[in-house]
Amino acid sequence: MVRIGIIGAAGLSGRELLHWLKNHPQVKIELLTSSKYQGRQVSEVFPELTSYSQVFEPNESDVSACDLVFLAIPNQASLELVPKLLEQGVRVIDLSGAFRLGDTEVFSKFYQLTHTAPELLDEAAFGLPEFYKDEISNARLVANPGCYATGALLGILPLGDLLAELDRAPIIDAKSGVSGAGGRVEGDMTNYVSVNENFKAYKVFAHQHQPEIQQYLTELSPYSTKESGDVIFTPHLLPVNRGILSTIYLHFPEAIPVAEIRSRFSKFAAEQKFVHFMDEGNLPDLKVTLNSNRVMIGAESDESGQNWVIVTSLDNLVKGASGQAIQNMNLMCGLDESLGLL
Repeated sequence: MVRIGIIGAAGLSGRELLHWLKNHPQVKIELLTSSKYQGRQVSEVFPELTSYSQVFEPNESDVSACDLVFLAIPNQASLELVPKLLEQGVRVIDLSGAFRLGDTEVFSKFYQLTHTAPELLDEAAFGLPEFYKDEISNARLVANPGCYATGALLGILPLGDLLAELDRAPIIDAKSGVSGAGGRVEGDMTNYVSVNENFKAYKVFAHQHQPEIQQYLTELSPYSTKESGDVIFTPHLLPVNRGILSTIYLHFPEAIPVAEIRSRFSKFAAEQKFVHFMDEGNLPDLKVTLNSNRVMIGAESDESGQNWVIVTSLDNLVKGASGQAIQNMNLMCGLDESLGLL
């Protein structure tokens, strides 16, 4: 039985962890914290979670009873807390962006923070199980990927060495529900009046998931930024609660046979627990992945065979955050990676 703590258990990702872990057969919840609800019982704050008898503790609570801790807290708080947790011998899955990027200058530019624990960046495993399974299994610190980055990378990387042939940068046109765009606070961008019956782009050329996509695309494939340029990523805010749909545009200087593209995606999906490649002529929508840890992928080309559109769908709170974190926990603890997930 794995003894678990969740720091920041009352936020969107924390509450999603509570939902999925309540039926996990190999987990015992030892610690739940919340700065906002400390001292209150979980079922009082979330009446639907009647199986939890715990009370929310302060974020700086003792973690000695835990084997592994999920951090569902802001970037700055993770930077401060992760070194302390590791010193206590606790393994950590960080759902913030604090340890995803290897370059501290890029981190500072996109997160508007100074990285205070750069010594941990080399050992932090990027928590994308489809590509880093061994690293995750042996890690004491896992940086859970961003939701947009997960959808983009899983829509591009299965093409493997074909990515070396691209003659221009991939264009990723992504749309997210409010919970994937910082909707945990009633800010100007995500309050009801701003979002309802509306649709808009945001953080153009400034979103923190762009360098994350760029870093792992170049690390895991032969794609060259020198030859083709940096990925172009534009996020949009949809007036829905959850879900991310990414439309990825790829251009090859010569035609790529349909069978070649489909074979690569099909082979990749067949080897993964939570990736599904759709039949020819079908593309995913948001609803096909709602409340699941699945990523659905579809691909189409024009008559030239040079222009390809890849569409991916995922639930930003599950495969884009808490579900993927549980998948990583399973790997770290020697369990079947699909345990407790759908």
